[in-house]
Formats: sequence, C-alpha cells, structure tokens
Amino acid sequence: MSKKNKKTPEQQKYQQFEKQREVKRPVGKNIVKAFFVGGFICLIGQFIQVFYYTFFAFTEETAGDPTVATLIFISVLLTGFGVYDKLGQFAGAGTAVPVTGFANSVASAAIEHRTEGYVLGVGGNMFKLAGSVIVFGTVAAFVIALIRTILTQWGGL
Repeated sequence: MSKKNKKTPEQQKYQQFEKQREVKRPVGKNIVKAFFVGGFICLIGQFIQVFYYTFFAFTEETAGDPTVATLIFISVLLTGFGVYDKLGQFAGAGTAVPVTGFANSVASAAIEHRTEGYVLGVGGNMFKLAGSVIVFGTVAAFVIALIRTILTQWGGL
C-alpha cells in the first residue's frame, strides 16, 4: 500500500483544503518570460562575441573565451549590485543560462557568507555549489573520453 491510501480522514480533508487555497502559478507566462530573458542574455553574449572578433585580433572560434569571461564578469557585477536577483525573480529559469546563472550562484554564496571571513565564509561556501559542478564536469569528461577511446581503439572510429 502506498502512503496515499494510509492517510487519515483529517489528512485527506486538509489536503483538499490546501489544494483549494493553493496559488495557481501562471506556467505559460513564466515560460514566455524565461524564454525571452534567457534569449536576451544569449543575444548579449552574441553581441559581445561579435564585438571581440570585429574590433580585436580574435577569430570567430577564439572569441568565445573572452566572451564567457565578460559574461561572468557582468553577471557577478550585477549580482553584487542586487540587479541579477531581481532579474531572477522576474524571469525565473531564464536567468539560469549556464554561465551567468552559475556565476550568479557562486557570487551570491560568497556575498551571503562574507561575514564569516574570507577563507571559511567566502571560500568555503562559494565552492559548495561550484565544487559539485566541477566534480561532475570532470567525471563526465573522463567517462566520455573513456568511451571515445574504447570506440576509437576497437570500433574503428
């Protein structure tokens, strides 16, 4: 038997009461806001990349690194001023575009724990999220490289 079937009549009555008063989320509206804000962040990134290979000695392929660094810098700066959090409240998942969302989460943790000191507060808490992402990326890259090596050696790729 599942837990749903073992609920008391009071619990079932409360769940109905709760369901009636639950705020309905405007899912369609949230999806549209996330799409346009995320797309706008990507559009800004594209403008920055075009700027780098138009006005500096970058090619289209090599302009990606300074573009990512610039997006990270802008994201951390906006997080420090509290603008990125307001944008995140408005757009939701649209601000979770990988580079800017990750930079925002790391900077937010650093800002939040700065009163605990630079090493244990800022450094320790800043890398709670970053550490897991870095470990996952490293392990995923290793597994993919291992699979590719096996396929290349024995599969004739």
